[in-house]
Amino acid sequence: MTNFNFFTKHIKNIYKSEDFIPLHVPRFAGNEKKYLLECIDTTFVSSVGKFVNDFEIQIAKKTKAKKAVAIVNGTAGLQVALRLSGVNPGDEVLTQALTFVATANAILYNNASPVFIDVDIDTMGLSPKAVSEFLYEFGELRDDGCYNKKTGRKIAACIAMHTFGFPVHLDELIKVCKDWNIPIVEDAAESLGSEYKGKATGSFGEFGVFSFNGNKIITAGGGGAIVTNNIDLAEKAKHLTTTAKKPHSYEYYHDELGYNYRMPNINAALACAQLEQLDSFLIKKRELAHLHADFFKTKGLIFRTELPETKSNYWLMCLELENKNERDNFLKYTNDKGIMTRPIWQLMFRLPMYKDFQMDNQTNAIFLEERIVNFPSSIRKRNKKQN
Repeated sequence: MTNFNFFTKHIKNIYKSEDFIPLHVPRFAGNEKKYLLECIDTTFVSSVGKFVNDFEIQIAKKTKAKKAVAIVNGTAGLQVALRLSGVNPGDEVLTQALTFVATANAILYNNASPVFIDVDIDTMGLSPKAVSEFLYEFGELRDDGCYNKKTGRKIAACIAMHTFGFPVHLDELIKVCKDWNIPIVEDAAESLGSEYKGKATGSFGEFGVFSFNGNKIITAGGGGAIVTNNIDLAEKAKHLTTTAKKPHSYEYYHDELGYNYRMPNINAALACAQLEQLDSFLIKKRELAHLHADFFKTKGLIFRTELPETKSNYWLMCLELENKNERDNFLKYTNDKGIMTRPIWQLMFRLPMYKDFQMDNQTNAIFLEERIVNFPSSIRKRNKKQN
């Protein structure tokens, strides 16, 4: 059994603590209290208020998307994005099995079926090559889109998730999906601040969806955002997430099935304050990643770093261990020592609700599932001696 004492010493030194060290905690060092009090003073703490509007403007500006819609969480955003991308009950959506369960859940919420395609080793995200190979074997182009020859169902969309903030190979994926007339939805829940060839993740697909859960790089306590360059679809997303209510000074008329998925103003107040600090958070994340990269190189461990022409937000730091046995030993040792570590997610097809859906060989996903671990990745607090 490998002795991972060097790792625990390194992490405790990084965070200057002998106490329990969690995986990722938020940092509130800006206008959070000020904006929350302002929100409370106005009494607009629910789904209407200036902070919701301000947040939508600022998220669109950060991602350079034409429009953003603030919502209650990232999962709800994926559900709505898929519906507006043309996913109907009975359709199929290509996605990765190596992901957080929300990615797949959003497909089922639309009464559609996921098709699990392998990931790339280098990005840990959906593999354009694997998507292309699947479509050449099972895809069939018709006048109204791409169909799965095995099931007869329409392949209505593709969801790619930027794992831990590392962008997938977007150019290649966009080309494959364009050739097969399949719209892309980016699950950018973990990648706010990440870039691919100088452009923000979330801004490439028909839609991008972000999460602001308590463990993300910035948080609203909960919350999410849908971004798109299609103004009409953005307005439709706003309408659907506001219970599909037609604007009127007093009448209640809802013209289709909508959702109560609006982000409350009080959450948006927190999000606005956090978003003001995003650039500094990203700088500190990169400093931390460089420190880890230098350290683990001396120990012969693989620390995951960004690829050329990409920029990662380094949301969760991760190591690639030698095999599943070493992974399990690492997880037990570090958690016993009060340092929170965790494995990458169990692959979706191992879960009872997803075991019967179509998938390819999943070679890379299984390889990564057995080896990748996350470890504490919080932004460090600065002391007086640090800049």
